[in-house]
Amino acid sequence: MEQIGESAHLIDGNMGRNGLDGILEKGRDLLAEDLREGSPAAATKLVDKYYEQIYRYMRRLGHGRQTSEDLTQESFLRAWQHTEQLRNGRALNGWLYRIAGNVSRLYWRRGKGKGAVSIEGFELSQTDDGQVEQAEQDEQLERLNKAIGELPLKLKEAIILHYMQQLTISEAAQAQGVREGTCKSRLNRALERLRKQLG
Repeated sequence: MEQIGESAHLIDGNMGRNGLDGILEKGRDLLAEDLREGSPAAATKLVDKYYEQIYRYMRRLGHGRQTSEDLTQESFLRAWQHTEQLRNGRALNGWLYRIAGNVSRLYWRRGKGKGAVSIEGFELSQTDDGQVEQAEQDEQLERLNKAIGELPLKLKEAIILHYMQQLTISEAAQAQGVREGTCKSRLNRALERLRKQLG
């Protein structure tokens, strides 16, 4: 009897994990469906859930605080205007980041963002042994921010979407409007350039 109980516990543990993923996916699917139907409550939920992420994305792309706020709001407005393009909840991240990326590129193309701004919001992970001093981390972070800021836009976007915004390769590719292989290639080229720059 105990052996059956242990097996049932393992099954329940696995089902719990898969069940949570299923619940999250179902929630995204419902949000996407509600957005396509024009639900104002769904639009509010989208903004509540993603505002900070899109704002940080704009900051990391090099926009100032006020401009990032404006571009973030513009991104949500454009998303609301183009909900028919959202296929399902699984595509939600890529769809929203693609809109935000397009809003950012349009801003740069119009020449409004002529001055370069340093990338903010990137954090180095804390080491378990705590031996790295804060001054060294600050210096490394400054060098990394500068190097990322100097990358060509397509490579910078790939790095920011995947490593800083923590999108999957698939979501980052969708956000950039490219195939996964192209996204991986951009990431590899960006990392190679960063390695060369940072030594």
